[in-house]
Formats: sequence, C-alpha cells, structure tokens
Amino acid sequence: MITMENVCKSYKVAKRNAGFGEACKALFRREYEVIHALNKLSFTIQDGEMVGYIGPNGAGKSSTIKILSGILTPDSGTCVIDGRIPWKNRTEHVRHIGVVFGQRSQLWWDIPVIDSFELLKEIYSISTPQYNNKLEELTQLLQLQEILKTPTRQLSLGQRMRCEVAASLLHEPKLLFLDEPTIGLDAVSKLAVRDFIRKINREHKTTVILTTHDMQDIEVIAERVILIGRGQILLDGTLDALRHAALNTEDGTAEEQINLDRVVADLYRKLNIL
Repeated sequence: MITMENVCKSYKVAKRNAGFGEACKALFRREYEVIHALNKLSFTIQDGEMVGYIGPNGAGKSSTIKILSGILTPDSGTCVIDGRIPWKNRTEHVRHIGVVFGQRSQLWWDIPVIDSFELLKEIYSISTPQYNNKLEELTQLLQLQEILKTPTRQLSLGQRMRCEVAASLLHEPKLLFLDEPTIGLDAVSKLAVRDFIRKINREHKTTVILTTHDMQDIEVIAERVILIGRGQILLDGTLDALRHAALNTEDGTAEEQINLDRVVADLYRKLNIL
C-alpha cells in the first residue's frame, strides 16, 4: 500500500534577465524564485489498483513519481510504500518497483536489447530460471522476438518502448510507474502496450500508476483518476466523477459520450490550473 501524507517539495530556481550585463551581475548576485512543486499532498493507493495520475505541465506529477521511487527527498511530510520509506530504504525499495519514462531509456544505447536485459538481470540479482521464464513471457506478450538482438539505437520508438516496458518488469515488481508509456507509438503498438498493462495487473496484481496526457490511455487502463494542480490534489475518483466535475449535463448530453480530452480541458479551465 502507498501512503503519502502532507508531502511538500520546493525548488529554488535562479532567475536573470537576458543580456551579457545581466549575466555578469548574476556572477556576483543571483536572484532566486522558490517554486512550490508539491503542497501538502496526501493520498492512499491500495495494492493492485490502476491509477491515472493527471494534471497540466508543471502540476507536480514528476516530482510525486520521483519521491515515490526514491529519487527525491521531500521537504516535509511522510511517504510509506509497503512499510518502506523510498528515499531512506532505496536499495531495497527499487527491487520492488519498475519505472518506465517515455522520454528516458534504461536500455544501453549501442548494445543489443538482450544484452541490456542480461545486465539488468545481474543488477537486480534475478535467478537464471526466474529470468528465463520472465523473458520468455515478456517476449511473447510484447512481440520482441525479432528485435532482441538489435542495438537500441536502431529501434523505432514503438519498438524501444515495448522493450522499455519489458525491462521494467524483468524483476517482477509489485509496483509499476508509467510516465507517458505510449508517447509516439502507432495505433497497433499502443493497443499492445495497453492490453499488456491490463494483463499484468489482472494476473499478477501489479499496482500501476500512470502519468500521461493521452486520455485514451487513462480511459482504457485506469480504474481511478487523481487530478493534481499546483501541487495539490483537486479530484480523486472515477472517470465518471471526472466528467461530472467538469461538465454541466443539464442539456441532456450523456456524460459517457463526451470526449475525455474535452472533459479534462474543461476541468482545467474550471479549476484555473492551466
């Protein structure tokens, strides 16, 4: 179970005007602006839940994921995942989580994908029988047979993302963080990744936290939606609750028939978080 209580995180960002003179002044006297990324953020996620974590750019989504994965330490507040504090028990914690960042790779660029998988096997101390069984399962489900021997740099974006998902699951994590997992994928690859995520949740009870701007991903994968804006939880509920909060349906329009992208855009405007 994941529990976050009153978590705050701020960043001090250097600011200066354009120009050589301003650059020289900044060498001796810098001006800073404090950005409050998270402001007393609190939520609980049960084991096996699939949660869509959404919000506009700069809302605090990435900061939340980095705290949950142990990369960042909050300024205040508590975060406990299955009895572990992520940034204090990081070595043990990473054995139980998988992370997929759409804009970053955990695969080595110039070597075949299978060699990256072998390196991850050693990093996570996966036994050979467990590794072989998991590799065979992931290869079949994500259709990796033809690309395992190809260097990562020669893969298309869709092929690489399927390999990234497989790499994050080799050690059978209980918790999976997905940050824009279908970004840039074609329709066939998107369907394959979505179906696979639902399958591992159904069969292995893997907890999934999905951050994305693709509302179709949210609609297909997530059973619960958490909306964050300016570092605070603004809505926590089902997709129907999201639609109800965003739209006035007194004109008889069925909520379930309204495009989810429009729903989210209307809600952002209504809450003034754009």
